[in-house]
Amino acid sequence: MVRFKERYLLVNILYPEAASVSQSKGNNVPDLLVYNQPTADNLTAQALLRGIRAEVASLFGDFGSGAIERSLQVKYLSHATSTFILRVSRAHYRLVWAALTFMDNIPTRNGKPCVFRVVRTSGTIRKVEKDAIRRARHLMLAAREEMAGQNSRALDTLFGSKDPGHDQDMLSADGESSSSDAEGMEGVDGD
Repeated sequence: MVRFKERYLLVNILYPEAASVSQSKGNNVPDLLVYNQPTADNLTAQALLRGIRAEVASLFGDFGSGAIERSLQVKYLSHATSTFILRVSRAHYRLVWAALTFMDNIPTRNGKPCVFRVVRTSGTIRKVEKDAIRRARHLMLAAREEMAGQNSRALDTLFGSKDPGHDQDMLSADGESSSSDAEGMEGVDGD
């Protein structure tokens, strides 16, 4: 039996143009929150696939379109965290990554300008899910700390720190470990 090798891409959607608009208006909302704002509800997995396929076709032509036709699939899409997980064949995941790099707006009607950032690639969806949960947790902690005025520690929390006392941040207000943060990941298929 032949086993098909796949790659899973964890992608964040960032909104840098919204940050410049927010700064010009003089809002007190931290840039961390503006860059990582929720995505509009009209973005669906099908619209995202159409946009990615169109970008691959424009960059790589018929070869790129044919290479990803059957293997490209959105496994998870979160509007709240502006995160999605893509599955693509291992041989062609770089084509999809390049297409995501060149996409500059949400593939919907009147889509907002944005940046698609691939933050993790893996051969298993489990590793990507764990990283998505970890990043969402760190983003919430960083936003909370930035709102409290602790800007220097916020970036360490978001991008990881080697400080052994840093694990205390993973405890909830009750003092319990927050291991049930996978509730947003139940939409992921287990193919």
